[in-house]
Amino acid sequence: MSAHQVDRRGKIGLLVGREYSFPPAFIARVNALGAPHGLTAEMVTLGGTRMDQEAEYRVIVDRISHEVEYYRGAMKQAVLQGTYVINNPFWWTADDKYFNYAVMAKLGCAIPKTVLLPQKGYPADIDLTPESLRNLRYPIDWDALLDYVGRPAILKPYSGGGWKHVYKVHDRRELLEAYDTTSPYCMTLQEFIDFDKYVRCFTFGKTDITPVAYDPRERRYIVDHSYLSPALGARVVRDAQTINLALGYEMNTIEFAIEDGVPYAIDYLNPAPDFERDRITDFYFGHVVEKMAGLVIDRALNGHPAQCWPRWEEMLGLGPASGFTGGPSNL
Repeated sequence: MSAHQVDRRGKIGLLVGREYSFPPAFIARVNALGAPHGLTAEMVTLGGTRMDQEAEYRVIVDRISHEVEYYRGAMKQAVLQGTYVINNPFWWTADDKYFNYAVMAKLGCAIPKTVLLPQKGYPADIDLTPESLRNLRYPIDWDALLDYVGRPAILKPYSGGGWKHVYKVHDRRELLEAYDTTSPYCMTLQEFIDFDKYVRCFTFGKTDITPVAYDPRERRYIVDHSYLSPALGARVVRDAQTINLALGYEMNTIEFAIEDGVPYAIDYLNPAPDFERDRITDFYFGHVVEKMAGLVIDRALNGHPAQCWPRWEEMLGLGPASGFTGGPSNL
């Protein structure tokens, strides 16, 4: 190995933002479990990424590049050089919540009726004239859209998270009042699910699913292992697995609003799910740290750097058949 080459065989990196309890616990657990395999974990540091820069890490857990463009570009370059990045930065970049709803409806998951709306505001160099927006139909038939999704309805960004810019509207007047405040975001109008149960699923490696009772009104996780019936729990796990396999996510939170025994998948574009101890409870914090440590060790030892398939194209018969065989286990 020459002086400028990097030995990445035993290194696992963590890329994070404003997190406190998860990073040190995760790094310590990976170092403990990975020692017999010659694996060590550390925080990733970046300071300008050359186009031909060799990968420094065998695996990187990425929990911030969805918000920092430099990190996102660096993670894509790392994948190109053979690093296994969780989550694959190409998939998150290509997805949005509206498209994901449409894909999952085609794959048989219960999805609330959803409409993509023209945004209220536009960049300064786009004006509201026929020259710039000649393909938009005006006026919008707001009543027809509400008739489709039902009343009340939920107005929320077509891509985003953290319960930001989410509105419950009961009629056309409330919808327009909320919509007028949404510039510059593109929004969706969605059927309101009057849920009697609500579940957040931690997911690890696409198919390892942990459903957790969650109170969205109080933003509180509840440790209740009998919250779902066996049949409903199996349906939630199966749909969560379908979602992750279709989108290629290995670290995700999938939210189901359950009404009359039907689990509606309403949010599953969460590339950096909440792993903070004081919010997810001590019980689930320990579970998450253990599962994530096991996942990255498995990927370091067995993961294929392509980490591509199957995705929704394969599952709907629209892409080339997957040639991937062997590789990582279904953690």
